[in-house]
Amino acid sequence: MSGESRTLARQPPPPPADAPAGGPTRAAGRRPPWVLMYHSVSSGTEDPYRITVPRERLEEQLRWLLGRGLSCVGVGELMAARAAGRDRGLVGLTFDDGYADFVDEALPVLLRHGCTATVFVLPGRLGGVNSWDPLGPRRPLLSADGIRAAASAGMEIGSHGLLHTDLTTAPDTRLKQETAHSRALLTELAGTAPRCFCYPYGAVDARAINAVRDAGYRYACAISPGPLTGPFALPRVHIDASDTPFRMRLKQLLHPLRRRPLPESQSPDATGRPRIGDRQ
Repeated sequence: MSGESRTLARQPPPPPADAPAGGPTRAAGRRPPWVLMYHSVSSGTEDPYRITVPRERLEEQLRWLLGRGLSCVGVGELMAARAAGRDRGLVGLTFDDGYADFVDEALPVLLRHGCTATVFVLPGRLGGVNSWDPLGPRRPLLSADGIRAAASAGMEIGSHGLLHTDLTTAPDTRLKQETAHSRALLTELAGTAPRCFCYPYGAVDARAINAVRDAGYRYACAISPGPLTGPFALPRVHIDASDTPFRMRLKQLLHPLRRRPLPESQSPDATGRPRIGDRQ
């Protein structure tokens, strides 16, 4: 499911905490990275949650991004470049839920345009369907072979949890399964430990962030994390079939105004980081 809601409103307005402090005067180096949030790439007309982008629209969006001199990369490459001060001109691409159409529809388009992306998958639902979406339609999810195919093609594989569970309401045992166990399963499946996590529904709090960090991830994607914004709660922009080049440009301009900058003191590569919520 698209990030923050189990209702029709998949992307509610950002909370007041996301309002810019200083607006356009923010230092460019502290601006939040621009990360786009995709889901399914298909031509289906039934789309109550606005998570589907037709292949032709994805082509148009990528052409627009590349035409503006941007390079489309996965979150891992984006954050590594940012840590080295070389992220100018990069935009992150993410695909949530691990739909099977990623391999057949999205992957050929990405490769044709020289783009990479991070695909967030559910190792507890391999070859299953998106049963967490009450309104449907039911969409097949990637199998183990599909995940390996995406990884072999150069895509970054990240965890979306085990079963697409809201981490903010999960008991401690379930929270560990969704974070640590899903990482162990993906490590065994893909041969590489995933470095990135994505919070189902975009639901994140300090407890979830600490669980993700403790599980060994280096960064995590949210949607509108407000004051929790940082390497373990990266803000993203929802993309759907209505996003023409004009709308993409508007979202690009609004992103640094609606999202908080990443704190300069927080880095996925730093050591001795304080846990979220711990006393300083």
